[in-house]
Amino acid sequence: MKTKEQYIESLRKMNFKLYMFGERVTNIVDHPIVQPSMNSVAMTYELAQDPQYEDLMTAVSSLTEKKINRFCHLHQNSEDLIKKVKMQRLLGQKTAACFQRCVGMDAINAVDSVTYEMDQQKGTDYHKRFRSWLKEMQENDWTVDGAMTDPKGDRRLSPSQQKDPDMFVHIVSENKDGIIVRGAKIHQTGALNSHQILIMPTIAMGPADIDYAVSFAIPADSEGVTYIYGRQSCDTRKLEGGEMDLGNARYGGHESIVILDNVFVPWERVFMSREYEFSGALVERFAGYHRQSYGGCKVGVGDVLIGAAALAADYNGANKASHVKDKLIEMVHLNETLYACGIACSCQGSPTASGTYLIDLLLANVCKQNVTRFPYEIARLAEDIAGGLMVTMPSEKDLRSPEIGHYVQKYLQGVSGIPTEHRLRILRLIENITLGTAAVGYRTESMHGAGSPQAQRIVISRQANYEAKKELAKDIAGILG
Repeated sequence: MKTKEQYIESLRKMNFKLYMFGERVTNIVDHPIVQPSMNSVAMTYELAQDPQYEDLMTAVSSLTEKKINRFCHLHQNSEDLIKKVKMQRLLGQKTAACFQRCVGMDAINAVDSVTYEMDQQKGTDYHKRFRSWLKEMQENDWTVDGAMTDPKGDRRLSPSQQKDPDMFVHIVSENKDGIIVRGAKIHQTGALNSHQILIMPTIAMGPADIDYAVSFAIPADSEGVTYIYGRQSCDTRKLEGGEMDLGNARYGGHESIVILDNVFVPWERVFMSREYEFSGALVERFAGYHRQSYGGCKVGVGDVLIGAAALAADYNGANKASHVKDKLIEMVHLNETLYACGIACSCQGSPTASGTYLIDLLLANVCKQNVTRFPYEIARLAEDIAGGLMVTMPSEKDLRSPEIGHYVQKYLQGVSGIPTEHRLRILRLIENITLGTAAVGYRTESMHGAGSPQAQRIVISRQANYEAKKELAKDIAGILG
């Protein structure tokens, strides 16, 4: 397993083609806007080396019987699924941000079971290829970007009906050595902090979309891969030189557009090539795993936000007010409800044909449906408790100013004995999580990450088994036949 330092050095050796603010960025590792997100991923390596967290952060590989980072692990039982959620909560607590490795973990578990079933039905050898690559992932302790979301273009049209065929990643050509692909993946969490990209189709497909049913793995700095960095609220504060105004100066997340411009993929790294019948299963399983993930990571960040709100109440002198206490109770109630859903869908997991465990899809989608709502209320309550100063206070430079700093210290003092700077730091942290750069990994991502709310409702409807429920009602009501 890599150490934190080895992980960072491994990124230095890569040659990413990144554009930010219209300009090429050559030194990604030390860039002040990218670095906090890299620090979040580095935490997944750091905690795995700490004996205190070994049980959650590591596992024994089912392929090699070696100890590996849990982010590289295939779930072997419900206990693994539960530990995954607990690990994600821990990392959310440690970073108060998106730590980005979840998408790769969820992708490998989905691809593993689907390639096995594909081989069983089609006589292909995708599963063997995939597990060979997965062993490399485990041996090298790679961070993997699980890439599913395509631009989609006109949502009314299928991939093959789009005016521009590149709105979905597709096979352009093939030869005896491999395939050539073109297209893009968007909203790619942690892509620039990854060693490999694992591409998956984004929707269920029909026979006309055959060239779009493709899954493969490539190095993240492959020839023909270009990254365009996604903007975040308050992101240029990272270029100002201070740290207090960031709220969370050490950790963060990022998203990118990943462009694939005629990228070559050797056959040994191709895990689906036109088997359109299996695209829907791969999407559903990956989405299910990732919706389970939100019952851990968002809860960990919620723990930090609740703590920040409680401190804001202390520093404002409002901690004894009954309505403030009630708001904090409600925040805890909502946060723990999310966690309960993440644990529940894990406890109800079951093995797939490949032996890899799958969560209960209905409960995982219920978990994510709650995540589209509860963090918004938690954030609203935190903003309520914080007060208006959170969005009107002066900058860190004003606080440090020889001319006016004493005014900031004097007039923004809260409870006597609490340094004004402490009060301002906590308010900036709340701002960061609810409105700033961390909002991408908490507030807004809670809505659209792992699929928008309607996507979960579709799966909930599909998994609800209304007919069985009707029979239960008939039996109780005495309706025969």
